Amino acid sequence: MNVLFEALKLIISGDRELVAICLTSLRFSLTSIFWASLAGIPLGFLLKLKSFTGKKFTLVVVNSLMALPTVVVGLLVYSLVARSGPLGELGLLFTPVAIIIGQVILVLPIITSMVYGSVSDMDPRLPETLKTLGASGFPYYLMMLKEMKNPILSAVLAGFGRVIGEVGVSMMLGGNIRWYTRTITTTISLQTSKGEFELGLALGLVLMIIAFVLNFLIHKVVHHD
Repeated sequence: MNVLFEALKLIISGDRELVAICLTSLRFSLTSIFWASLAGIPLGFLLKLKSFTGKKFTLVVVNSLMALPTVVVGLLVYSLVARSGPLGELGLLFTPVAIIIGQVILVLPIITSMVYGSVSDMDPRLPETLKTLGASGFPYYLMMLKEMKNPILSAVLAGFGRVIGEVGVSMMLGGNIRWYTRTITTTISLQTSKGEFELGLALGLVLMIIAFVLNFLIHKVVHHD
């Protein structure tokens, strides 16, 4: 009970380190989601609306990558950005950029697959209606995107939930450096291993609040009339 009290005290007092860690996690996650959405949303539309050689294989790969463990993604990117790797000279290892790259790779298949599923479930009359109205090219896709905004937003929020709670990528690629690459999940892991639970529990409570807010937003989006 004393540990819980101390954790709540850290949250209520706005502890400097706790706030910095939360802001770092949010910055990494939002940046990752931005780039993953920028690629994943058009790719989801492309996979549904266009026919091309290897389409079925691409869908299998995308769906398979949704279940890829975070440590595998971390190991893959680590092998690329480590000093002995092909991108080693860029000095990306243990930097925010490395974490963001790993998180983008982690969440890109999720957003792509969910957008593909949403487009597959849309009213089949919608594309023909838009064409009848004279829409073509970029305006055509823009109007379709507008019509599908709720399920697409749901996919983006689900992707955000995935990256804000991951630990493998952040730990392996960021190095858990204090005031630089330390995130909510890596701090919880560190504090727990040290037997110092106050900060870890406080961050766990913050993560629970974020998860609750995300689930609430997804529910509102999914059931929006």
